[in-house]
Amino acid sequence: MYYFSGYGLYFLFALPALLLGLYAQFKVQSAFNRYSKVRTSNGMTGAEIARRILDNKSLQDVQIERTSGFLSDHYDPRKRILRLSQSVFQGNSIAAAGVAAHETGHAIQHKERYTPLNIRNLMVPTVQFGSWLGPIIFIFGMLFASDSLALVGLILFSATAVFALITIPVELDASRRAKEILSSTGIIYPTDAQGVDQVLDAAALTYVAGAVQAISTVLYYLFLFMGRRRD
Repeated sequence: MYYFSGYGLYFLFALPALLLGLYAQFKVQSAFNRYSKVRTSNGMTGAEIARRILDNKSLQDVQIERTSGFLSDHYDPRKRILRLSQSVFQGNSIAAAGVAAHETGHAIQHKERYTPLNIRNLMVPTVQFGSWLGPIIFIFGMLFASDSLALVGLILFSATAVFALITIPVELDASRRAKEILSSTGIIYPTDAQGVDQVLDAAALTYVAGAVQAISTVLYYLFLFMGRRRD
């Protein structure tokens, strides 16, 4: 009876996070689609803007590559490569400018040894391991009435929630740096700044939604764990 009611309550934990995630995806796609049609006043592509910022910050050794996928843009700190999606790499839109500048923000964080970024990078192997193995161990622990095994699974999976929480300040700081650099260096004109702000603010909401989703899942597992112990 407990397991039925416990799993029945899953949507009470998951639904708010799911709705927030859908809203965040809608906002970021809406903002990107809108401002991908608005050309920057200077006509520079995302790759050109990224190169300008990196050179300005003495990061000439960071390479820029084109990558596939929609909004798959990212900075690889191990290889010191900035990868920009097709629409950002060759696009000369306000959306491309914002995304490219945001990713250069991560390269600058890496250079300056920004603490939250360092912590997040150190957590990557644990999160990759715990995100898929944690739930498996937890389920086995619950099935075989092993509190210790279930607790190990819960702790392993909880690393994903911690990782998601640390990601928020990392991404917000990268966006702050992007806005500041674009304005202070004159790479974009003031008339373009509002569009960049909307694109980056919408993107930030997706990281908040990801953290809420990870936390709600951990809370659900914790609810099941504590309920089984009471039984």
